[in-house]
Amino acid sequence: MKVSVKVPATSANIGPGFDCMGLALPLYNTVTIEETVLPGTGVEINVISESEAVSAMSIEHIPLDENSLAYKAVELLYNSIGQTPGELKITIKSQIPIARGLGSSSSVVVGSLIAANELLGRPADDAALLSIACELEGHPDNITPAITGGLVITSQEEDGSVVYRKLNWPEEWAITVCIPDFELSTDIARSVLPKEVPMKDAIFNTKRLGMFIQAVNTKDSELMRYALQDRLHQPYRIKLIQGLEDIINNLRHIENVLGCVISGAGSSILVISEKNNLDNIKSVVKETWENQNIKCIIKTMSIEQSGAKIVED
Repeated sequence: MKVSVKVPATSANIGPGFDCMGLALPLYNTVTIEETVLPGTGVEINVISESEAVSAMSIEHIPLDENSLAYKAVELLYNSIGQTPGELKITIKSQIPIARGLGSSSSVVVGSLIAANELLGRPADDAALLSIACELEGHPDNITPAITGGLVITSQEEDGSVVYRKLNWPEEWAITVCIPDFELSTDIARSVLPKEVPMKDAIFNTKRLGMFIQAVNTKDSELMRYALQDRLHQPYRIKLIQGLEDIINNLRHIENVLGCVISGAGSSILVISEKNNLDNIKSVVKETWENQNIKCIIKTMSIEQSGAKIVED
């Protein structure tokens, strides 16, 4: 039996929603798991690039054995029902750039879990899959939209369960995804964050997250300009993303730009704007990075409303 699962890319945090907010984007990884019949072959894992944004060099560093995230996800699910994985072939067809803050690892975890769950006869429901996935990833901001699609605010509770709600992104607002040609590992991006933050910064982000939800619900562009500010992670990570300070300063002169945020841990960024003047936004980002010898891929995308789904391979 063979099962293939197509999983969207995700962007977490979106300014003030550190570790609790994320959205799905129309780039995809497809994970295929096949039960093999040859005894003793163990696990075989293959990663295939299907996008110019996924370089052969970045794929080379992905473990292709029991240390891979794909196998760890499968093993967790099997163990949760008292079983051990047998001989499996796992194939990952990748469109999502690696180490760019677009949920590549989350997509592999989610795709592997859903495919394995299907092979096992669906012993786990969506709530259980969310909990298992978050056990691997550590937080639900990428995992949840990868499973559900859309823009979500989400929380992993102390008992391991995940609570989430979808928000309706205004059609009047565009999301321009800017992907530079350099990687930034999540471990490095997390290492620069302080273990504690001043109370005033925590209050600042609480206010901004409330503004974000209200701005989305009421399509209030002016409020969104305030809402996309952050003091919990972006001030510490901005130095890790070459050119980002210049990009933010250059975008301030474009009237329809609501804000520029780091996508997840980076290195990609999102420019949130009203839908006019998009070519100007792309030109500013591209020229700023090119002046620092950084190549990039820039695309305006709609939020992917469908999450992971089983597909014909």
